[in-house]
Amino acid sequence: MNVQARPADAQTHARPASPADALAAVLREEVAATEAEIARNLASPVGLIPDVAHHLVDAGGKRLRPLLTLASARACGVAGANAVKLAAAVEYIHTATLLHDDVVDGSSLRRGKRAANLIWGDKASVLVGDFLFARAFNLMVQTGSIRVLDILAHASSVIAEGEVLQLAAANSGEVNRDIYMKVVEAKTAALFRAACEAGAITGGGDDEQVAGLARFGRHLGLAFQFVDDALDYGGATDSLGKNVGDDFREGKVTLPVIIALERAQDDEPLFWQRMVARKHREEDLDRGLAILRQRGAIDATLDEAREQVALARAALAPLKDPGIVQLLGELADYVVARVN
Repeated sequence: MNVQARPADAQTHARPASPADALAAVLREEVAATEAEIARNLASPVGLIPDVAHHLVDAGGKRLRPLLTLASARACGVAGANAVKLAAAVEYIHTATLLHDDVVDGSSLRRGKRAANLIWGDKASVLVGDFLFARAFNLMVQTGSIRVLDILAHASSVIAEGEVLQLAAANSGEVNRDIYMKVVEAKTAALFRAACEAGAITGGGDDEQVAGLARFGRHLGLAFQFVDDALDYGGATDSLGKNVGDDFREGKVTLPVIIALERAQDDEPLFWQRMVARKHREEDLDRGLAILRQRGAIDATLDEAREQVALARAALAPLKDPGIVQLLGELADYVVARVN
């Protein structure tokens, strides 16, 4: 995985850069096996497929979702061969959705690199995304667990529904918290939840542990998306892997905009409506940033992320492995702390 585990001797001299690094260090054998599984299953006699897939897979993504699958399995018992296959499948599902999203959104950057659709075209990006979905299901079937297959298949369909809901809302110009939350639950939280839930089942967790890790994944996913929404209006391009203000340029209704609208004054609702309709100009971004600051929308977004982190931490109570529990809790805290 791109979250690299350090050799044992180096770990005694250097503190991991983040809780994700620390978790990867604990799971270093499973992490290495997952990385090998991801690479092995990208092979295809059609050369364009590995070219497009490797462009994104090798671009330095966080690999957070597969790491959560492995950690959830270990927290409930053992992160063995089936957990590795599921971790790779989860990364494929995530990567496929990114390829599709970039086509729908017309994005220019992904993980700090030129978006695949700008290099190979929309058709290639969509079709390679389909290939990755198929590979993910191949790996799920290899685990022999119908329960796990059902969880990840359901998550895949929910993600697609979320993308369509977001597109329909954008086309209609609808702007409200209810629709936004449905989109975030589907597009982000669903895969976080499924990654943890599938891992817990594969690790041999009981019903309480599986349910707890599923809740952990859901709340962590919501917090992650809220923070990403905030970072889009205040992060650095090299850390985000995309251009600052992309959500604004694309007319996306994210939590900071929702909060700004809830607190809007004067002509501000009309300003945000123009953004959603994509009738704004590049220089309008500066005004949008000023409004968000004036209304405290970024701070309020981060407060809501912290609330989700607290719920995620509480969901870890049924787990018996104190080391993994601590690292998962620290990882949840880090989701918000990364804004600093």
